Amino acid sequence: MSDEIKKAINDSRGARWTVLVMVSVLMFGTYWFQDFMSPLQGLMRDAWGFSNADFGLIISCTTWLNMIGAIIVGGMILDKFGPRVCIFLFGGAAALGATICALGAAGFFGEDPMMRRNSMMVGRLLFGIGLEVTCVLVSKTVVKWFKGYELALAMGINVGFGRLGSMLGIMFSAKIAGATPAPAVTFAAVLIGIGVIVFIAHLVFDTKLERDRKAIADAAADSEGGDEEQFRISDLGKLLSNPSFVFIALLCVTFYSAVFPFIQYAPDLLVNKFGFTRVMPDTAGLGFMGAVSAWLHNGPNVAALIPFGTLIMTPIFGSIVDRKGKAASLMMLGSGLLIFAHLSLSVFNSVALGYAGLLALGVAFSLVPSAMWPSAAKIVPESRLGTAYATMFTIQNWGLGAFFWGIGKVLDVANADNIEAIQAGEATYDYTTPILMLVVLGVISIFLAFMLKAADKRQGYGLELPSGQTPD
Repeated sequence: MSDEIKKAINDSRGARWTVLVMVSVLMFGTYWFQDFMSPLQGLMRDAWGFSNADFGLIISCTTWLNMIGAIIVGGMILDKFGPRVCIFLFGGAAALGATICALGAAGFFGEDPMMRRNSMMVGRLLFGIGLEVTCVLVSKTVVKWFKGYELALAMGINVGFGRLGSMLGIMFSAKIAGATPAPAVTFAAVLIGIGVIVFIAHLVFDTKLERDRKAIADAAADSEGGDEEQFRISDLGKLLSNPSFVFIALLCVTFYSAVFPFIQYAPDLLVNKFGFTRVMPDTAGLGFMGAVSAWLHNGPNVAALIPFGTLIMTPIFGSIVDRKGKAASLMMLGSGLLIFAHLSLSVFNSVALGYAGLLALGVAFSLVPSAMWPSAAKIVPESRLGTAYATMFTIQNWGLGAFFWGIGKVLDVANADNIEAIQAGEATYDYTTPILMLVVLGVISIFLAFMLKAADKRQGYGLELPSGQTPD
């Protein structure tokens, strides 16, 4: 074989990182759309007459079709037919759903609160299918280009793009919205369209990589240079009978159920529990320290620090996993920080401890994903990775669907006796009970991470080893 045939385009560092940026634009847009509504909860109550349960329903319905297997179907389509079919089907679903949600928010289908809520739910339902399958698609694309190279770092940076979308969506959606949430919904929908277009553009590189791989396989002297075993539907059963995969999938649902739903309610919690502002005040004339103080006492801005921290720390932790390993141990540590974070934000009323809890949550939100997603790529062959990630996202959506809606419902029930005083501005919502539910999830997450580490010792996937190393 000539040197030219031996090399594939992903051997080029520049090509790998160019593709990473291109596919991460889609992650940025989808996570912006996922989280941008969190600072609009109060505005939806005031402008449209929504209850907390209504808000929770709009967020929760993102998961409903995914809970009954839509993501697994998408993952199978990805493994069987590749990224081209997948992006047009599911990227298109995300863009269409976002558009319907924006039209519903603008009153296109009717301005009655029930009609507005229901049309937005339909949009979020479609968006939810596209969101999760495109996340699977992006994750598998990163593995495809970086396996054997800087995989954990690349996945950390990819996650960082998503967290950047979350952070900026939380920070700026209230400002974009103004007096009504509709403009913020429209802006978020546009970002989805841009992300889909940029991902489609990356397919030029993907086609070249496929040709290079085929040339290498055709020229190989033995089967070791050929393609992996082709995907079969029976592979799903093999995944679900693998203890290491089961533990990492269950950890995925408990961990993310304690984080993503919390982010949706965090701005409102900070406003009600600590008296933070809902809208950033005019800082002119306050001076530098006054402006910083105003910023640090604004609910949406402070809530945005959670994804901002992960933007910085996830690539760092990913690089550590690449070089040092210890993925299962880091998942245990991140789960422990989750418990501290939610106890700080539920039981105690100290603003300083609240900040510490948010910081701990940000670190946990960096540690666990930077270790979890590369670990799944060690456990599962690439030919089954789309189905594996899809299965993990499906199980995750069961938890997200329950807690997106459940926190809002429990919040309404826990404050039912005080609702008139709250509406009169004489009292605030008490978030203690809803957030205490998330502490339990942290405890379960630690147990699952411990079980994963024990299963890896038996099965020998090398989750505690650096990238590229395998057990003897």
